[in-house]
Amino acid sequence: MPPDEVQRLRSVAIVGQGGGGKTTVADALLFVAGAATRIGRVDDGSSAFDTEPEEQRRKSSLTASLHHVGWKKHEIVLMDTPGYAAFLHDAHNCLVAATGAVFVLGATGGEVKVEAEKLWGWLRERGIPAIGFVTRLDRERASLGQALDDLKLLGVRPAVLQVPIGSEAGFRGVVDVLADKAFVYEDEAVREEPVPAEMADAVRAARELLTETVAEATDELLEKYLEHGELSPEDLLAGLHEGTRGGKFLPILCGAGVRGIGLQPLLDAIVTMLPPASELPPWAGDDPKTGASVERPADPAAPFSAYVLKTIVDPHAGKLSVLRVVSGRAHGDLTVLNSYREGRERLGHLVRLEGRKQVGVQQAFPGDVVAVAKLKDTHSGDTLCDEKAPVVFPPLPDVPAVISFALQAKSRADDDKVMQGLHRLMEEDTGLRVHRDEQTNEFVISGSGQLHVELAVERVRRKFGVEVELKAPKVPYKETIRGSARAQGRHKKQTGGHGQFADCWLELTPLPRGAGFEFEDAVVGGAIPRQFIPAVEKGSREMLGQGILAGYPIVDVKVKVYDGSAHDVDSSEMAFKIAAHLGFRKAFEQAKPVLLEPMMVLTVTVPDEHMGDVIGDLNSRRGKVLGAEPKGTGQQVIRAQVPMAEVLRYAPDLRSMTQGRGDFALELAHYEEVPAHVAERIVKDAAGARAEKHA
Repeated sequence: MPPDEVQRLRSVAIVGQGGGGKTTVADALLFVAGAATRIGRVDDGSSAFDTEPEEQRRKSSLTASLHHVGWKKHEIVLMDTPGYAAFLHDAHNCLVAATGAVFVLGATGGEVKVEAEKLWGWLRERGIPAIGFVTRLDRERASLGQALDDLKLLGVRPAVLQVPIGSEAGFRGVVDVLADKAFVYEDEAVREEPVPAEMADAVRAARELLTETVAEATDELLEKYLEHGELSPEDLLAGLHEGTRGGKFLPILCGAGVRGIGLQPLLDAIVTMLPPASELPPWAGDDPKTGASVERPADPAAPFSAYVLKTIVDPHAGKLSVLRVVSGRAHGDLTVLNSYREGRERLGHLVRLEGRKQVGVQQAFPGDVVAVAKLKDTHSGDTLCDEKAPVVFPPLPDVPAVISFALQAKSRADDDKVMQGLHRLMEEDTGLRVHRDEQTNEFVISGSGQLHVELAVERVRRKFGVEVELKAPKVPYKETIRGSARAQGRHKKQTGGHGQFADCWLELTPLPRGAGFEFEDAVVGGAIPRQFIPAVEKGSREMLGQGILAGYPIVDVKVKVYDGSAHDVDSSEMAFKIAAHLGFRKAFEQAKPVLLEPMMVLTVTVPDEHMGDVIGDLNSRRGKVLGAEPKGTGQQVIRAQVPMAEVLRYAPDLRSMTQGRGDFALELAHYEEVPAHVAERIVKDAAGARAEKHA
């Protein structure tokens, strides 16, 4: 594509909640544009976008996939994105690269879930112009009116451009409200007809409503409308462009993806209503040397810059970095700076991703999305730029983890292989986290949902040939004391020759929460020789990691050694460490020991009608509701403090309570004492586990 054709490029994200028909619409667009010989189908595994084995088995999109199509002298990058909550972060990442979006809506009503609310919020937050497409109008109980009712839940104002011809199984085409023409589809062919007489009143009413909506796009149009009571076709088109790009309303088209109805008008709308990168605000970043703010316009003559949108890892083919060209021109053999990691990279052969296929290209211009292989140290969210004009763009949106599992290889010999595979997947999936818990010594994998984590395990098995087991992670409880106590630690052992002898008196007292550990030497008169005091401290510290109640780390304790005795021959550092162990244990057991549990701040966003159910459920989880406040239309944000043990599997429970419209975020607040009846069970379970281990 020559530089003067940049304005003919559109990068379009196909977005919407899971199960809404996005991928079928994307496949139909490929067919209508001539990029495919038939409409791919998710159900039979022939989709050009759902190419991963896990996607084909589950019949749903689990990761974003790209295709390029040509339409009326324009080039369109189609980005089909996941719509289920566990994989929504990949859709969010794609919006960073998009110049526009098609928001796919179901037509059977009552379908809006939290995923749709999030996606619409992200579109508005990023100022991305969008078109709405109501699909599946050929289904039973489907209607355009029900889809428009769903939009009200999102606070979206629709601008309806089409009226369906027929309904349910009889749906066969659309009427263009602006052109006042009917388009009837039959056997993958479309013919233009006059508006059916029985639809004339409905079309007239739709045009009047559309005119009212479009008139509010600008003050000038509103004045014309109020003065004349109507707008010219030219004014309507100008208002549609202005309102769409300003996010003042959502133009609505309709059809049925699987039957190819309404797709040509959708392609027309993409190239006429959605802008190229050159008509959007410049990308804002920072100069990595000075920290000053800089901008990069979508100009092929500007210094080169690109954003690493996505990473694709294959154990055999290596790593592909997917780039959104921001400014300048990308081409093979170009040496660039990775300004985020301060390293140089050389771009090799550029390719366009067409599903699972790759097509080589000579160069790429602003707004285009291409991939390059084998970059040395470049990851998703990095910025590549001209060394002489460095810039670093903000990182990819943060992805909070909502569920965690402990994991281990089924074969101990595969431990390293599993971790290598998971770290490779983390390059590919920005929502995946893997770490070793220092307290429980478990490998913990965290993700956006249970399905997200299970999918990661499947991919490790398929790509790297290792089996992994998942189990609920251990809650990182801690132990402490509420009172003070003194005890003697005396160790005496005679085995012939030199024996072992040490005697120390310890006092344990509680410290404020979060203070950790303190040790005080209060021995006077040389009761314990100076050289053995460090051994007493070391022995006391060793007890912190072992736990006494249930084997959990001990915190917020002060140990004071204040008396003791030693033997000239039999005393040693080892003997005093053992004596400290004994004294610490005795004093701890007498000092009102308690368990502490991690408390989380839980922020739940739910529809008004589910607020009571959610609060009741939080109370049953030992939660303390801190407050609630309204958010937007018909939603409440509930803040509560809940024990971590009670929300390890909260995501599926919340989805069930709210019909998929609830969302939540978790963060660690502090540690609190475990109630006695709960602590008793935890201690009993720990004792049973120790007995089983030593049996």
